[in-house]
Amino acid sequence: MAEKKAKPPHYAGHRARLRERFLKSGGDALPDYELLELVLFMAVTRRDVKPLAKSLLETFGSFAEVISAEPAELSKVNGMGETTVVALKSIRAAALKLISDEVMQRPVLSNWQSLVDYCRAAMAYEKTEQFRVLFLNKKNILIADEVQQRGTVDHTPVYPREVVKRALELSATAIILVHNHPSGDPSPSRDDIDMTKEIRDAGEKLGIVLHDHIVVSKSGTRSFKSMGLI
Repeated sequence: MAEKKAKPPHYAGHRARLRERFLKSGGDALPDYELLELVLFMAVTRRDVKPLAKSLLETFGSFAEVISAEPAELSKVNGMGETTVVALKSIRAAALKLISDEVMQRPVLSNWQSLVDYCRAAMAYEKTEQFRVLFLNKKNILIADEVQQRGTVDHTPVYPREVVKRALELSATAIILVHNHPSGDPSPSRDDIDMTKEIRDAGEKLGIVLHDHIVVSKSGTRSFKSMGLI
């Protein structure tokens, strides 16, 4: 008597249908938990990952916050391991690579929105303050993007001399400052304003122009230039 074939697991049909919907309609047609499922499919082949996807969203809040979370924090979620952490972080790395390719080695001032989008993607979900400097050449092409300092949840030490020194090392003729506010409010503080003016003044003495200072948060961005602060 022939043996009965094992019945496929209940999630097998769900995976096939979800992949089909994605290929037909794209990611915009899927809620966050189903996008996470698609990512987790690549790392988990023999388990229903919908509960894990929903648990990740409950813990971190959104798809963007999940893939932006630190590996150590992701690992604390029940069901997460090294393979699933790498799958999620690789998606963020690929997204940043895609956006950064739109701005690196291109004229920044004529491609401003792409630059702002890149800064938000790179920094908006960081849990601590991060200060980075974008270095431009005489044609205003972005030649380097460097994180200068990392700080606490509400403060990052910045040294104007070090910023200007690095610009000279790179033969940059202009800079754009960028930092994030983990609090969610992108409004610049008094310290932000004073520090920006110090860097502007130090750069001007050596022929280095400060184009702008952008503050990034989950709720949006602020431009010092647009606000008339520089």
